[in-house]
Amino acid sequence: MASSNDLFGGGAARKQAQAKAAPSAPEPKQASRSNGTPGEAGYTAASIEVLEGLEPVRRRPGMYIGGTDEAALHHLFAEVLDNSMDEAVAGHATWIDVSYEEGGWLCVGDNGRGIPVDPHPKFPKKSALEVIMTTLHAGGKFDSGAYQTSGGLHGVGVSVVNALAERLEVEVARGQVLYRQIFERGHPVTKLETVGKAPNRRGTRVRFRPDEQIFGKGAQFKAARLFRMARSKAYLFGGVEIRWRCAPSLVTDSSVPTEAVLRFPGGLKDYLAQDIEGKVTVVEQPFTGKVEKPGGHGSVEWAVSWLGEDDGFIQSYCNTIPTPDGGAHEAGLRTALLRALKDHAERIGQAKRFAIVTSDDVMTGCAALISIFYREPEFQGQNKGRLMSPGASRIVDQTVRDAFDHWLAASPSQALKLLDWTVDRADERMRRRAEKDVARKTATRKLRLPGKLADCSNTSAQGSELFIVEGDSAGGSAKQARDRANQAVLPLRGKILNVASATKDKLSANQQLSDLSQALGCSGGSHYRDADLRYDKIIVMTDADVDGAHIASLLITYFYRQMPKLIEGGHLYLAVPPLYKLTQGAKTAYARDDAHKAELMRTFFTGKGKVEVSRFKGLGEMMPAQLKETTMDPRRRTLLRVVVKTDEQVETADSVERLMGNKPEARFTFIQERAAFAAEKDLVDI
Repeated sequence: MASSNDLFGGGAARKQAQAKAAPSAPEPKQASRSNGTPGEAGYTAASIEVLEGLEPVRRRPGMYIGGTDEAALHHLFAEVLDNSMDEAVAGHATWIDVSYEEGGWLCVGDNGRGIPVDPHPKFPKKSALEVIMTTLHAGGKFDSGAYQTSGGLHGVGVSVVNALAERLEVEVARGQVLYRQIFERGHPVTKLETVGKAPNRRGTRVRFRPDEQIFGKGAQFKAARLFRMARSKAYLFGGVEIRWRCAPSLVTDSSVPTEAVLRFPGGLKDYLAQDIEGKVTVVEQPFTGKVEKPGGHGSVEWAVSWLGEDDGFIQSYCNTIPTPDGGAHEAGLRTALLRALKDHAERIGQAKRFAIVTSDDVMTGCAALISIFYREPEFQGQNKGRLMSPGASRIVDQTVRDAFDHWLAASPSQALKLLDWTVDRADERMRRRAEKDVARKTATRKLRLPGKLADCSNTSAQGSELFIVEGDSAGGSAKQARDRANQAVLPLRGKILNVASATKDKLSANQQLSDLSQALGCSGGSHYRDADLRYDKIIVMTDADVDGAHIASLLITYFYRQMPKLIEGGHLYLAVPPLYKLTQGAKTAYARDDAHKAELMRTFFTGKGKVEVSRFKGLGEMMPAQLKETTMDPRRRTLLRVVVKTDEQVETADSVERLMGNKPEARFTFIQERAAFAAEKDLVDI
């Protein structure tokens, strides 16, 4: 092919044109381009190159399979497998063989009708098989009578594979006769041969090896990827059986068997169950279904669930072709799920809560599979990455919405859980948007700190500490006692909301909890990320009395319910401030509680003289130097790490619910059961 300079009259053509110009009598100059290339002189009919047959594919493989990387290489397998799947979907094949053999050979066969082998009417000297394998835009899928729905629409799939294969062998069994033809790099090296009788065989078998001239030396298929592609096809059409075989030397992944029979009558329901196995879901049972469109006009199948702690995904297919870039069918699914949930919210009187929900909120954490069979779909590009048919969106929307309406009405408890979960996602989105707006508005001035937070100068979470204290008085002492480099202080106004018994509306509207979350820099629930946490240690520092213990309990409950992973990460601590100061002459000691005071009286103050005992009314009554010495200085303080033991998670959840939940009778029973213990402890203390 001519170079770009030659095509536009550059290089030698330009020099030749300049030599012909006579200095004494110059002829009118040809118009030239600003980059130095001349006009018509060197640009003649000879500059136009005509590529015939499959040569365009070999020259520009990216136009047909997206490139020459690993994904493009495996696209060859997809093209051949799709042809066999079309036979199965049309009802002409019941099984497909996929075999990955030594030497990098890949073989795909089926028991369908077999490619026609009789002479083609337009090319009488060639068989239809040879025309299909060597001519672009030749196939049986332009005529809707041959296939009601199919994945191959452009007539280039298998011919592209042939063009990019070092060698390709085709066997066709039709009319109890076996035929064979061999190709190399897109050119036939043998005529169509009649091998012999095949009374017990029918269908097509394609065996090929990719060309290293195109894909690079050593390029070969990955067994794991081939297996996943074959298995997904079996899930997408429950009526087909795919028989997988792979040479043991080519298996590098323990999850890939050397032999397997892939058949999944449950279709996408089985596919989704396999994908989300072991994951926490919002609803107990997935929303699944399949509807056949009347008159053989295709079908819609779906399987949807919502993941409570993991990111969601959506995988879509049209005529068994994966569409990683989505398109009309995905848009229809999103619209259907949102509208059905909105209608259900209105039916149960929660339309106001649901008003802020968008399709993105519904799809966050959504694990969805959608597959449609559609006549004459329109794709974007030969790789078919995106479905462009607008009619597909309407069909999916109507079909899925009706089914989802019935599913929600039939499972009111599950519907309410899903509704609450979706509203929570919307609230989280709105909160994050508000935070971004604040950050944007304050980009040129000092950021307003949440609540009364006195932040530390350390900008890294590593080594930073946040002390949560009760009241402004304690906060004032703590701010003076802290190390400003790495210790921050957040005073709270009295007792925070009990999140175990509060409604979600109260929780989201509580300013103190909002300030606390903003100070921490992270969200709760499934949106919690350790990387967002602004401090390494979160230290609850309350008075050493009953009220202080109650406030500490409320804070621990908040973290346990809203940010359990913060506790799992070992970030939550309790400070241990003293309740008493003991003085005897020059000797001074601090006691945590009555038992500790009694111990110090026996062991530390052994000399003569009266021991002066003063009780701190609260952290605010302590001098900053005393607070630093006893509670905040890492060299002298005592911290208790809050943990939830793995083998006691059920008991912990039950205790939190009994003590902090909205059933007072459970707390009353708890007190009755431990009344004797409390009385005995009081007697000992006295």
